[in-house]
Amino acid sequence: MYELKVEGMTCGGCAASVKRALQALDANADVNVDLPAKTVKVETAARLDAVKSAIEDAGYDVASAA
Repeated sequence: MYELKVEGMTCGGCAASVKRALQALDANADVNVDLPAKTVKVETAARLDAVKSAIEDAGYDVASAA
């Protein structure tokens, strides 16, 4: 599981956009977006760099990842 700090998410539409981007990368990904904390938790078989790229390609900045 990866936990990423993502800047730029402000609403449910943003959360849905991030979730769609990650599920396009891995259809079986389990994505949990916490808007107030600006975090995205992802359970996926994809590599971290691919996860970060998918979020950034959706228009959001990944501030940190673990």
